[in-house]
Amino acid sequence: MSDTAGALQHPWPDLRMQRAGVGLGMWMFLASEVLFFGGLMVSYAVYRSFNEDAFRIAGAHAQIVYGSINTVILLTSSFTMTVALRAATANVRQATLLFLGITAALGIAFLVCKGLEYREDLKEHLFPGPQFPLSPPATAMFWGFYWAMTGIHAVHLTAGIAVVLVVWTLFKRRVIPVQGSTMEGVAIYWHFVDSVWIVLFPLLYLAGRS
Repeated sequence: MSDTAGALQHPWPDLRMQRAGVGLGMWMFLASEVLFFGGLMVSYAVYRSFNEDAFRIAGAHAQIVYGSINTVILLTSSFTMTVALRAATANVRQATLLFLGITAALGIAFLVCKGLEYREDLKEHLFPGPQFPLSPPATAMFWGFYWAMTGIHAVHLTAGIAVVLVVWTLFKRRVIPVQGSTMEGVAIYWHFVDSVWIVLFPLLYLAGRS
């Protein structure tokens, strides 16, 4: 049986329709995620509009170097995921495994960098609470959004890394063929998580710095 035949699952008549179905299902799942993150971002925008000076003061303390490094890491991971998807579509197994592995490694690098950033933030007590050092009080609101949004994003990225590693293992052991519809779903989720960060970066690190 060819890899293409092994990739086709019941009840789909051909791989093209199977991939389209997987993509549609993934986008329907991500619609709820978009609403969730969208609600957070709209809330952030509303509170910022009423506390512009406080949010500007608080945002100036965000670790922009770490944020910039992580932006480069995730943009690079989007590229490697795209290459892995193209390789899987062309049934180039070794390239698919290579670039999936690189993508997972870049995701882990992001989390390590984010952990270092969190450590610096905690050293400066930039967590809403009794020892919060900034004023006016509304600055704590910015940091509440910062921890909530970056933390939830990190959880989503961790889930994405886990999925990539599982799929890499299944491909490596030839449990499933690389040319199936699995890669489409993985790639869509990964690009979604990256896109969320592309929005968070200017909101939390750049706004108010000019």
